[in-house]
Amino acid sequence: MPVISYELPERFVAGAVGQPGERAFYLQARSGRRVTSVGLEKFQVTLLAERLEELLDEVLRRSGGDAPVPAVTPAELRDDGPLDQPVEEEFKVGTMALAWDPEDEQVVIEAQEVTEGEDEDAEVGEDDPVIAVLRVRITAAQARAFAERALKVVAAGRPPCPLCGLPLDTAGHVCPRQNGYLG
Repeated sequence: MPVISYELPERFVAGAVGQPGERAFYLQARSGRRVTSVGLEKFQVTLLAERLEELLDEVLRRSGGDAPVPAVTPAELRDDGPLDQPVEEEFKVGTMALAWDPEDEQVVIEAQEVTEGEDEDAEVGEDDPVIAVLRVRITAAQARAFAERALKVVAAGRPPCPLCGLPLDTAGHVCPRQNGYLG
């Protein structure tokens, strides 16, 4: 499969479909009528959001505050809307990469399709016609908005048990701390 590329898409978000505890997570990019959705795991959404924040903070720090990186999400870029329908998964994400392009002052996000027996030495975006890659270039402000929304999406799941931190299910929860385990 080819590289699916978006240069400054109208919308780039993380979202989830389904009930807490049974949600499927997606990255979704849209430009005009073209929409691409790729599936990924909850922990990948969290890591991507956290790493984006770290990348932006580092760019801001290294530039001495001169880089066009907002410290917080601009209000006009907040996006709490649902994913564009229908959500049709192009592929499942395995490896992801982030970069700051200083020339264009943009964040580059690449999400590579997971493959059976992934080659650990393969580079993300390597020219392999059978591995799909979603490549999105966004502004620093869009990246702040993406990260903020992604963390909200993840937090909207099942609440954690106040004793052990494991997710509480609607059907009940067997807490290891209530079963004599105090470690």
